[in-house]
Amino acid sequence: MSAVTYELIKTCKQTGARLGRVHTPHGTFETPVFMPVGTLATVKTMSPEELKELGAGIILSNTYHLWLRPGEDIVREAGGLHKFMNWDGSILTDSGGFQVFSLSDLREIEEQGVHFRNHISGEKLFLSPEKAMQIQNALGSDIMMAFDECPPYPAEYKYMKDSVERTSRWAERCLTAHERPDDQGLFGIVQGGEYEDLRKQSARDLTALDFPGYAIGGLSVGEPKDVMNRVLEFTTPYLPTEKPRYLMGVGSPDSLIDGAIRGIDMFDCVLPTRIARNGTCMTSNGRLVVRNAKFARDFSPLDPNCDCHTCRNYSRAYIRHLIKADETFGLRLTTYHNLYFLVKLMEQVREAIRADRLGDFRDQFFEQYGFNKPNAKNF
Repeated sequence: MSAVTYELIKTCKQTGARLGRVHTPHGTFETPVFMPVGTLATVKTMSPEELKELGAGIILSNTYHLWLRPGEDIVREAGGLHKFMNWDGSILTDSGGFQVFSLSDLREIEEQGVHFRNHISGEKLFLSPEKAMQIQNALGSDIMMAFDECPPYPAEYKYMKDSVERTSRWAERCLTAHERPDDQGLFGIVQGGEYEDLRKQSARDLTALDFPGYAIGGLSVGEPKDVMNRVLEFTTPYLPTEKPRYLMGVGSPDSLIDGAIRGIDMFDCVLPTRIARNGTCMTSNGRLVVRNAKFARDFSPLDPNCDCHTCRNYSRAYIRHLIKADETFGLRLTTYHNLYFLVKLMEQVREAIRADRLGDFRDQFFEQYGFNKPNAKNF
């Protein structure tokens, strides 16, 4: 029995979206689900207790950053990531590959792995599939990610083909190096850019290795939304129906709904916490920048249709005051609200799947949110 299993509950008759459950050593959560990102073993400004209160069943932490600070050995000595950060729910760790390719200007890819410089100290480092597994085994996350190459967008066909083939070889090495399959599940990552034949090749290579779950990488990296949706439409059919599907790095409300419609079960993104620290909030009526001057005397909640702790207790005027005064509490309030908004949005998506009306829900949500308006502001 794998450490991580998927249970398909229902398929939406209207859209084909999936309602399911993912079972992990630290609990079960329903899908489709949004996972808050806790890069350095903390979701910025939030406590684990608050995350549990707002309904998060799984969070994500970052292998690369925890390797650099405090170091995987310290986390292991603490009893693993769950004990270290006092979180008893499920945890997913990424492989570190995305950070290697996005944070380091000086890097050299070879068959064994990637040479690069520490983005903090400038120290020369090397990350390989085996090292990524060693770090994640020490962290003790419920779901680990295979080490892959994150190619740029756009990329020429020849480069992408070589990258896909290398990622497949690295995935096999990850499986061999994985030392805790009984209590840690390892997901493979499908790459291939916008090329359908390469996505098919990548999916076939990885499904042959029989991972307990599969991620789709290389999207939400600058491509238009219609390209992302098209890639999802021709990629998810190549993935097993009995295993979870994870779209990496996606967190805007429209993409969460569109992704679920195209068969995705799990999502993560720093978007809700990052924009919250700039005073930007997600509401049922669209994007709201609470730091703007027009809210100085607005004593209504961020979202009148929201029942989160922030909206039940604090006004736009007060939150604007806190942010303008550089008070951390203001950022905590906007972060709580944005995470709650996405967690509850996914609850609504799951209910719409149960009722076989996710397509109708999408149309109604897009209309109310403002996505259908010309020149609508997104995130």
